[in-house]
Amino acid sequence: MSASVQRVAVLGGHGKTGRAVCEALAARGVGAVALGRSDWPDLAVAVAGCEAAYVIAPNLHPDEPAYVASALAALLAGGVGRVVYHSVASPYAPAMPHHMGKAACEDLVRRSGLAWTILQPGAYLQNLDLTGPLDLPYSPDVPFGFLDLSDLGRAAAVVLTQEGHAGATYELATRAATVRELADEAGVEVRRVPDPGTHPWLSAMFAYYDAHGLPVGDRVLKSLIG
Repeated sequence: MSASVQRVAVLGGHGKTGRAVCEALAARGVGAVALGRSDWPDLAVAVAGCEAAYVIAPNLHPDEPAYVASALAALLAGGVGRVVYHSVASPYAPAMPHHMGKAACEDLVRRSGLAWTILQPGAYLQNLDLTGPLDLPYSPDVPFGFLDLSDLGRAAAVVLTQEGHAGATYELATRAATVRELADEAGVEVRRVPDPGTHPWLSAMFAYYDAHGLPVGDRVLKSLIG
């Protein structure tokens, strides 16, 4: 597959995840076409000439299945043969509405008629500001599988450009740790604070994290990127 993939459309390519994917593709000599909301009305035209696409929905999208269904239709109309969908670790978690949206999207992707791969990333390491005291609205002692953005980009570039990944679903984590362990390594204090209540889906996520964390193994990522 690597010889035939010269251009990849990255839907959501201007955000931090999309930039990591575009940078990793560029490092492999593959052209990355970063697409955003302004491209949506003519998405089928924008993706024409791309052999594959990486689909990232906006964070906390109110109807991610509708967004992904529209994206898949545009990819088919534009002649794109391969799609990699950016999901989440543990998508079927009924207590977290935005995870459930991604579970529904995974089903759409699998039935799209495109050659597909699904990536299920753990929590980003970059979401934790370890430069000073860390305020956390959930327990710092629950297990997580944390993913470095650069590793996500490298894994995405591998499955987009190499053979053998069609029909695969991969959970991705760089390392397993608790937030307290990361804070201790960085030499910063971690402080438990109340849920700020900025979004009901985030509140649901914090409650789930407090009870269960979000554990993800790291062996799959190592097998993909070495």
